[in-house]
Amino acid sequence: MLKDFLAGVRVLDLCQYIPGAYVTLILSDFGAEVIKVEPPAGDPLRHVHMSAFGAPEPADGVSPFYRSANGNKTVVIFDLKEKAQVAEFEALVAVADVLLESFRPGVFERLGLGRDRLRAINPRLVHCAFSGYGQTGPARLKAGHDLNYMAMCGGLIGSGVAERPVITSPPVADNAGSMNAALTITAALHRAQRTGEGAYLDVSMAEPVLGWQIMGACQAQAIGREPDRAAGMLDGGTAYYQIYETEDGGFVTVAATEAKFWANLGAALGHPEWADRQNDPVPQTDLIAEVAAVFKSRPRAHWEALLAEVDTCFQPVLTRQELLDDPHIRARGMVVAHGGANPYVEFLYPAWVDGTPPPPRAPFVEESRARVLERWSVAAK
Repeated sequence: MLKDFLAGVRVLDLCQYIPGAYVTLILSDFGAEVIKVEPPAGDPLRHVHMSAFGAPEPADGVSPFYRSANGNKTVVIFDLKEKAQVAEFEALVAVADVLLESFRPGVFERLGLGRDRLRAINPRLVHCAFSGYGQTGPARLKAGHDLNYMAMCGGLIGSGVAERPVITSPPVADNAGSMNAALTITAALHRAQRTGEGAYLDVSMAEPVLGWQIMGACQAQAIGREPDRAAGMLDGGTAYYQIYETEDGGFVTVAATEAKFWANLGAALGHPEWADRQNDPVPQTDLIAEVAAVFKSRPRAHWEALLAEVDTCFQPVLTRQELLDDPHIRARGMVVAHGGANPYVEFLYPAWVDGTPPPPRAPFVEESRARVLERWSVAAK
């Protein structure tokens, strides 16, 4: 079972908004017990007004974003500017396995909870400082969000149309950073269990995107300049790896990079001659236009039916409403839609273990400091 992987691991989560919450959501899916520590005003994500998105407000006023990102967790309020509450928090640190915080570099130290203090309290602790640009370097104190991280680390320069980069959605660096943090924490826990030695992890949201620049950076080095945007194999420069619009305003994707898949697509669309043009020089402007004209001639449903049994790399671009009802996604058990007065959608951890799909999450619960201290067998101050 997925929840067996980190069963018995105790995690303190001091993050706000979605990136940090996603880290501990993953850990909770692995079975860790997560205590989400919020300031007296609460996590701002809780109070995001749905009216800003043209949606009705939930009955209890709690944002569905907050509800979806914090399943399985116990929420408790601490004021870390109060000495007595800091002492109680340190008592939890002493018996915790993981502490995740996303303060700007230097803030945690000013609260008296810096790296050395935490290590003194609990040498086995895996302390992950999760920040935008990292704890060191000239940008360490810069304010930033996903778009800025993508800009710095290569995530935008090669994406978009020839004229300009485009904003990615959902945020790529935020989510890549979250998954990287969860992976690094899990690896550090493995060492701690073997050696008794904790770790201080400096994980940024920006830098995981750097690791994805292998093709573009190597190409830029080889030709001595930045490659043209939308002019390569996988960025919009080829007909066989492209997004096409349909007659009814829908979109479909073709990713037939292998010759056999491209030939099968051309034959199914009545253009077997396209097989000989797969390696036309990029950008394949003329060939792209020909394929686009074919797809534009019929609605999306037509192409879905025509290509359903064709051995090629074709998928329609699903809306977020459609993906909830997609037969494959439903069969995989990854999405749970909750209705009622407080509707929200959950996306479960994307892995099956021993033939079993990911288990559903429990809703977050709110508890008092005294109850949390009691649960972790820590005497309240």
